[in-house]
Amino acid sequence: MLLLQSVNDAANTDEAAESLEKTLSIYELVINGGIGSIIIISVLFVLLAVALYIYFERLFAIKAASRIDKNFMNQIRDNVSSGKLDAAKMLCAQTDSPVARLTEKGISRIGKPLEDINKAIENAGTLEVYKLEKNVSILATVAGAAPMIGFLGTVIGMILAFHEMATSGGQAEMGSLAGGIYTAMTTTVAGLIVGIIAYIGYNHLVVKTDKVVHQMEANAVDFLDLLNEPV
Repeated sequence: MLLLQSVNDAANTDEAAESLEKTLSIYELVINGGIGSIIIISVLFVLLAVALYIYFERLFAIKAASRIDKNFMNQIRDNVSSGKLDAAKMLCAQTDSPVARLTEKGISRIGKPLEDINKAIENAGTLEVYKLEKNVSILATVAGAAPMIGFLGTVIGMILAFHEMATSGGQAEMGSLAGGIYTAMTTTVAGLIVGIIAYIGYNHLVVKTDKVVHQMEANAVDFLDLLNEPV
């Protein structure tokens, strides 16, 4: 009985050791994939770093652009109504925001037809939107390209696995083939992870940018309404 228990314990120990041997870390999966897998994972890592840098840089820039004093337009209204255009321009110059720059552009055109003022504000607004969306399109490119790059790595891995099977005359070990295949699949997983992160970051920035654009449009309308008020 004692001998049987010892045999069972030894068998359980062997099974545990075998299960531990089959456990691979992410690093081992990448390294075991060969030079092609390492290159593709490295490219995806660079794309992830670029995407994260652009996301946070644009996020902070957009947040800074959306900050504006709630009394800004009231002060502009008081200065313009009283004819203090220089004071209104000074206030706009001291406020570093797209809304202030659009308002300053409109103030500098006071005295000209409203159509010309509106056109100048629209042109300035287009420039401000371009500044807000700087490099954001790169995130969209990464979101689309990363999964395809990862899938490319998987296809290359599968080709190499089947090439090994073909050159071995059908005598290739299934264990080595399966190991090569699931290692190749890691590039697809990595590509999807990078693509998802870039896609979420891109859409979040688009939403934030739209809010700033709506804020700019609302303040531009308020400024034009101010000019239309009877003296």
